[in-house]
Amino acid sequence: METSATPPWETKKKTAKRSLLRKLLLWGFFIGLIGFVGYGLKSKPIPVETAAVTRGPLTVSVLEEGKTQIRNRYIVSAPVSGHMRRIALKAGDEVRANETVLAVIEPGIAPLLDARNQAQAEAVIAGANAARMQAEEALEMTRTSARFAQASWDRVKSNASQGSISTTDWESIEREALLREREVRAGEFKVKVAGFEVEQAKAALMQLTVPSGLGSIVEVKAPLSGRVLKVQQESAAIVAAGTALLEVGDPADLEIVAEILSRDAVSITPGAEVLIEQWGGESMLKARVRRIEPAAFTKVSALGVEEQRVIVLSDLDSPPETARALGDRYRVEVRVAIWHEVDVLLVPSGALFREGREWKTFTLNAGKASKVVVQTGRTDGKSTQVVGGLKPGDLVLMHPPDVVTDGCDVVQRAVE
Repeated sequence: METSATPPWETKKKTAKRSLLRKLLLWGFFIGLIGFVGYGLKSKPIPVETAAVTRGPLTVSVLEEGKTQIRNRYIVSAPVSGHMRRIALKAGDEVRANETVLAVIEPGIAPLLDARNQAQAEAVIAGANAARMQAEEALEMTRTSARFAQASWDRVKSNASQGSISTTDWESIEREALLREREVRAGEFKVKVAGFEVEQAKAALMQLTVPSGLGSIVEVKAPLSGRVLKVQQESAAIVAAGTALLEVGDPADLEIVAEILSRDAVSITPGAEVLIEQWGGESMLKARVRRIEPAAFTKVSALGVEEQRVIVLSDLDSPPETARALGDRYRVEVRVAIWHEVDVLLVPSGALFREGREWKTFTLNAGKASKVVVQTGRTDGKSTQVVGGLKPGDLVLMHPPDVVTDGCDVVQRAVE
C-alpha cells in the first residue's frame, strides 16, 4: 500500500485558498459592473446656447403690406358733349402740360329723320312761319292803335290850358296811350319768339354730319407734364360732358400708402421713420410719414376677422436711381416705427418662454440652469425690453430644450 507524500491537512489548506481567490474575483467583477452601470446612468450636462443681457437701442415697428401711389392723379374728362375722335395715346406715353392734345371732340351727330318725321318737321316749320306772320300782322295793328292813342293824347295836352276836358278824361286818354305803347313792345317780343321757333324747326331737318375740316372742335390738352396712366375710352364714340377719357400723372411723384391697424396707428406720428422692403430692389428704401388719416374703415382679414384700419401716407426720402422703376400701385412692405428708445436693457426674444401669465427664462449660474421670472416691456421680435428680473451681463439660455429644468446641469455649447 502506497502512502501520499503530502499530508492530508496540507491538501485542505490549498483548496480553501483557491476558493477564497475565486470569491474575491467574482466580487470584484460584480463591483466593477455596478460601477460601470452607475457611471452610465449618471446624467451628463446638457449642451446649450447662451446669450448675454445687454443695454442698447430698441425700435418697435409695425410691418404691413402697402402700395405705391402717384400723389397727384388727374382724370381727364370730356368738357362738352359731342363726337370724340379715336385717342392715339397709350398708357406710358409722355405728355406735356397745356401742349399735348389728349382728345379731340367734334359737334355731335343727331339721329336721322325718316319720311314721316320729316313731313312732321316740315309741317312744324310751316306752322312756325304762319305764327310769325300772324305775330307781325298783330304787331302792325297794335302800332296803328298806338299811333291813334298817342295823337289823342297829344291833342289833349295841347288843349288842357283851355279847360275843355275833365280830369277823368285826361287820365283815361293818358292811360290809353301808355297801354298801346306797351302792347307794341309786347308784340315785338312775340315776333322775335316766332322767329326763334322757325329757326328751331328748321334745325330739326339739318343733316348733322359735319364735313371733314368744318365745324368747331374742342381740343382737350394735358393738365400737367407726366405720363398717361390709363386710357379709359380709346375708340371714337359719342361722349357726354363729364365722361372720363384718360388718367394722367407724374410717376416720379410717388407716395406710399399703407393700411395700419387702428391700435398701432395711434402710436404713429408725422415724421416717423419708415422702411420700404420687398419692393424689388436689394436695399431698403427710406421714407417719412406725412399724414395719418383721421377716419378708420372696416376691413375683413383673410381669416374673416373684421379689423379697423387707418390709411398712413409716407413720402420717399431721396430714393436712389434704382427706385425709378417703381410705378403706380406697386406692392411693397412697409415697416413703420411706432416706438424708439436709445438705452434700454435687452434680452434676446428667443430666450423667453411663457408659463401661465408670466414670462420666464433660464440663466446659467455655475453650470446650473436657473429659472427666472422676467418682467418684459416692448419688443421688436428679436430683442425684448427687460423691466425687471435680469441685470446686464446675465447669461440666458437661447431656445432651451424641453429636457432643461430648474437646477439641472448644463454646459455652454462651443461656437463653431
